[in-house]
Amino acid sequence: MSLCGSVSALNLNFKSNKISMGRVLAFRSGESMGNTLRIPLKKRSCKGACPLQVVCIDYPRPELENTVNFLEAASLSAYLRSAPRPTKPLKVIVAGAGLAGLSTAKYLADAGHKPILLEARDVLGGKVAAWKDDDGDWYETGLHIFFGAYPNVQNLFGELGINDRLQWKEHSMIFAMPNKPGEFSRFDFPEVLPAPLNGIWAILKNNEMLTWPEKVKFAIGLLPAMLGGQPYVEAQDGLSVKEWMRKQGVPDRVTEEVFIAMSKALNFINPDELSMQCILIALNRFLQEKHGSKMAFLDGNPPERLCMPIVNHIESLGGEVRLNSRLKKIELNADGTVKSFLLNNGNIIEGDAYVVATPVDIFKLLLPEDWREISYFKKLDKLVGVPVINVHIWFDRKLKNTYDHLLFSRSSLLSVYADMSVTCKEYYNPNQSMLELVFAPAEEWIAQSDSEIIDATMKELAKLFPDEISADQSKAKVVKYHIVKTPRSVYKTVPNCEPCRPVQRSPIQGFYLAGDYTKQKYLASMEGAVLSGKFCAQSIVQDYELLQTLGQRKLTEASIH
Repeated sequence: MSLCGSVSALNLNFKSNKISMGRVLAFRSGESMGNTLRIPLKKRSCKGACPLQVVCIDYPRPELENTVNFLEAASLSAYLRSAPRPTKPLKVIVAGAGLAGLSTAKYLADAGHKPILLEARDVLGGKVAAWKDDDGDWYETGLHIFFGAYPNVQNLFGELGINDRLQWKEHSMIFAMPNKPGEFSRFDFPEVLPAPLNGIWAILKNNEMLTWPEKVKFAIGLLPAMLGGQPYVEAQDGLSVKEWMRKQGVPDRVTEEVFIAMSKALNFINPDELSMQCILIALNRFLQEKHGSKMAFLDGNPPERLCMPIVNHIESLGGEVRLNSRLKKIELNADGTVKSFLLNNGNIIEGDAYVVATPVDIFKLLLPEDWREISYFKKLDKLVGVPVINVHIWFDRKLKNTYDHLLFSRSSLLSVYADMSVTCKEYYNPNQSMLELVFAPAEEWIAQSDSEIIDATMKELAKLFPDEISADQSKAKVVKYHIVKTPRSVYKTVPNCEPCRPVQRSPIQGFYLAGDYTKQKYLASMEGAVLSGKFCAQSIVQDYELLQTLGQRKLTEASIH
């Protein structure tokens, strides 16, 4: 999971510990994503005795519609829906059916154009992809959380009529206590207080993680960010979290107790690497919006429960979505503009405009040689995906020391986790727990074998569940597990990355980018991906006359030749 969003760009079935970029970025469509091991154990049966019934407690959808950011997001959606109908709809080719590509195609279709969305693999979702195993159980690219502070994502759910697919949890943040194995510390946001008072109250009431002097020093250090707003936040991009905290006189223990966990949840790296801008963006959203930090889980697997409604919407308006259509090469005209997309299957796709909505690492491999020295593209060299591993473990019993919520492990190896058999309706199981865990930072582990990763994970879980799990499985037994490795996930938000992030309209006429790495204020997240797609669609709609003229010129030149 990423508090600012989602996990993963690539998932590979590694059969050796050796990793090469060539292999990483050249997997075949339809290839199994992630590894699995099944341990034969007799499953507990509950035929006729315990009917499948969801007993976890979900909370009502919070009132989000009156926040400034929600209204701003709704306004952009309305602009695209009500844009003047084109006399001749543009045929727009979009490569990549993750949330950025799906969003781009959806909003282009809303504006009256005809997107053709190409996905390299046989599964939708990109960083939110998921797969079903032989037992019918789903395993995902990452642990995805939908925040109240995701206005464009929340608008998207409403526009598709699927608000009921979000399972909202109580307004809390729950942290494991490493010095007290099996115990947790909570930050509870009272419903009766407005923002930022509800957040301040949650911090003040928690006396287990920070002392009062530490809280006061942290509050004083945070004042410039609260008063300076977005300009101040963006100006902190050059400092790491650790550097900023020390500069502001915040004790190191605040970083150790709170911001190691938060940094790993936001970008899968530690606070000595993460840009402080990333933390401040999250804190600003959480403190300025009453329900900003309130979390929801999707009620099932993302490809079916989120991506397919977007596809159905696109197709209902005349667009197309094609799986197993991997972009091999961006073919250019003599003037450097895009002539066509060449696919791995040999097909050539031509359009009036072209969008690449793949992860930044994949786009850099596709970048035409003639474009590489253009500043807009050259800056992308600094943007590199961060590795992350998503672990799913099915146990032979129901674990008790957990919550119907996201949990911050505060482990040196793990980031966040959840018992998905409780938090998610589709994955609900009254007799067996399925823990989904984010293993991060993963740079030193991405090449390790699955068994080594599981052994390390079980040792950490023994600390979180001391009465129920032991590393040698003498307590709860592992029935099976799936591991999904993502060698290049969301871009690594290290200091001084912000100037390298491209706007969606490229300097090449008729060529655009979408993706959470492109310029938008939500950084590497599901919200950022969706907003980037909207910005991309908006740019194309604004360029309609230019693109139409460009297309007519190409037709004229073709007829002459």
